Amino acid sequence: MFDLTGFQRDLMYVIAGMDKPHGLAVKDELEEYYNKEIHHGRLYPNLDTLVDKGLLDKGEADRRTNYYVATRRGKREIEARVDWESEYINHDSS
Repeated sequence: MFDLTGFQRDLMYVIAGMDKPHGLAVKDELEEYYNKEIHHGRLYPNLDTLVDKGLLDKGEADRRTNYYVATRRGKREIEARVDWESEYINHDSS
Protein backbone atom coordinates (compact mmCIF):
# COMPACT_ATOMS: atom_id res chain seq x y z
CA MET A 1 0.00 0.00 0.00
CA PHE A 2 3.06 2.21 0.08
CA ASP A 3 2.41 3.25 -3.53
CA LEU A 4 -1.19 4.34 -2.90
CA THR A 5 -2.35 7.87 -2.29
CA GLY A 6 -3.96 8.69 1.04
CA PHE A 7 -7.31 8.88 -0.73
CA GLN A 8 -6.83 5.40 -2.17
CA ARG A 9 -5.91 4.04 1.26
CA ASP A 10 -9.05 5.64 2.69
CA LEU A 11 -11.08 3.96 -0.06
CA MET A 12 -9.54 0.63 0.88
CA TYR A 13 -10.31 1.09 4.59
CA VAL A 14 -13.93 2.10 3.94
CA ILE A 15 -14.60 -0.74 1.51
CA ALA A 16 -12.97 -3.33 3.77
CA GLY A 17 -15.20 -2.16 6.62
CA MET A 18 -18.46 -2.39 4.69
CA ASP A 19 -20.43 -5.26 3.15
CA LYS A 20 -20.11 -4.98 -0.64
CA PRO A 21 -20.67 -1.22 -0.80
CA HIS A 22 -21.56 0.46 -4.06
CA GLY A 23 -19.69 3.55 -5.20
CA LEU A 24 -22.19 6.05 -3.82
CA ALA A 25 -22.11 4.42 -0.36
CA VAL A 26 -18.32 4.72 -0.34
CA LYS A 27 -18.62 8.31 -1.55
CA ASP A 28 -21.07 9.13 1.27
CA GLU A 29 -18.75 7.66 3.92
CA LEU A 30 -15.75 9.61 2.65
CA GLU A 31 -17.72 12.84 2.31
CA GLU A 32 -18.73 12.51 5.94
CA TYR A 33 -15.12 11.87 6.99
CA TYR A 34 -13.58 14.59 4.79
CA ASN A 35 -16.47 16.97 5.43
CA LYS A 36 -16.52 17.94 1.76
CA GLU A 37 -17.92 16.72 -1.53
CA ILE A 38 -16.12 13.93 -3.38
CA HIS A 39 -16.63 14.25 -7.12
CA HIS A 40 -17.34 11.22 -9.31
CA GLY A 41 -14.31 12.16 -11.42
CA ARG A 42 -12.12 11.55 -8.39
CA LEU A 43 -13.92 8.56 -6.91
CA TYR A 44 -14.37 6.16 -9.80
CA PRO A 45 -10.94 6.46 -11.43
CA ASN A 46 -9.36 5.74 -8.03
CA LEU A 47 -11.65 2.75 -7.50
CA ASP A 48 -10.68 1.48 -10.96
CA THR A 49 -6.99 1.90 -10.10
CA LEU A 50 -7.45 -0.22 -6.97
CA VAL A 51 -9.24 -2.88 -9.03
CA ASP A 52 -6.43 -2.80 -11.62
CA LYS A 53 -3.84 -3.23 -8.83
CA GLY A 54 -5.67 -6.33 -7.59
CA LEU A 55 -6.60 -4.79 -4.25
CA LEU A 56 -10.35 -4.60 -4.91
CA ASP A 57 -12.82 -6.73 -6.81
CA LYS A 58 -15.65 -5.03 -8.63
CA GLY A 59 -18.94 -6.87 -8.98
CA GLU A 60 -22.27 -6.05 -10.54
CA ALA A 61 -25.18 -5.60 -8.14
CA ASP A 62 -27.52 -4.83 -11.03
CA ARG A 63 -27.26 -3.38 -14.53
CA ARG A 64 -26.47 0.10 -13.20
CA THR A 65 -24.76 -0.50 -9.88
CA ASN A 66 -21.37 -1.99 -9.10
CA TYR A 67 -20.15 -3.06 -5.70
CA TYR A 68 -16.62 -3.35 -4.37
CA VAL A 69 -14.90 -5.78 -2.02
CA ALA A 70 -11.32 -6.00 -0.83
CA THR A 71 -9.47 -8.96 -2.34
CA ARG A 72 -7.47 -11.33 -0.18
CA ARG A 73 -4.37 -9.39 -1.23
CA GLY A 74 -6.11 -6.09 -0.42
CA LYS A 75 -6.97 -7.32 3.07
CA ARG A 76 -3.37 -8.47 3.64
CA GLU A 77 -2.11 -5.07 2.48
CA ILE A 78 -4.45 -3.30 4.91
CA GLU A 79 -3.35 -5.54 7.78
CA ALA A 80 0.31 -4.91 6.97
CA ARG A 81 -0.32 -1.16 6.85
CA VAL A 82 -2.17 -1.19 10.18
CA ASP A 83 0.67 -3.20 11.75
CA TRP A 84 3.24 -0.74 10.40
CA GLU A 85 1.23 2.27 11.61
CA SER A 86 0.78 0.75 15.06
CA GLU A 87 4.55 0.53 15.46
CA TYR A 88 4.59 4.32 15.51
CA ILE A 89 1.17 5.34 16.75
CA ASN A 90 1.00 2.95 19.72
CA HIS A 91 4.68 3.25 20.56
CA ASP A 92 5.10 3.70 24.31
CA SER A 93 7.57 6.55 24.84
CA SER A 94 7.80 6.18 28.63
